[in-house]
Amino acid sequence: MFQKILVAIDASERGQLVFDQALQLAQATSAHLMLLHVLSSEEEGSPNVSIIGLEYYPSIADEIVQMHQKQWVEYENRGLKMLRSHAEQAAAVGVAIEFTQNFGNPGRTICEVAHTWDADLIIMGRRGHSGLNELLLGSVSNYVLHHAPCSVLTVQGIVHADSTTTQDQLADVVL
Repeated sequence: MFQKILVAIDASERGQLVFDQALQLAQATSAHLMLLHVLSSEEEGSPNVSIIGLEYYPSIADEIVQMHQKQWVEYENRGLKMLRSHAEQAAAVGVAIEFTQNFGNPGRTICEVAHTWDADLIIMGRRGHSGLNELLLGSVSNYVLHHAPCSVLTVQGIVHADSTTTQDQLADVVL
């Protein structure tokens, strides 16, 4: 069965669901978990500041760069706090666990860590993009499925219909 499971997570509800599924599987199989959080501007909640055109305003540009650096450090710290919390939960139920937080392209980073750590399985979430949305937006899970050095288990995200979701987006998720 699986002995080394790489768990790619973020700070979303979906990330919690992925962790919960991985923890259950690790308990059932006595597998070792490696939690991975990829620091990326693609992640929801990551600092994203546009600096286009700021070369005309050097004093403002300096302030914005400093603010962005501060936000990035806070983003890194939130990621480490999440990883530590999950590691404590796993250790409390007797699951061998370690974690890492890397910067980079999420799909490539997940595959690289899986390769170097010699993972038997990658567990990760997927947002549920399909068709044109997946083509235009790209898909980390799709990249990993096609480039991973081991088996991949994707956990479907939780779908919420909120005020920013259009009917077309809902139709894509339902289909």
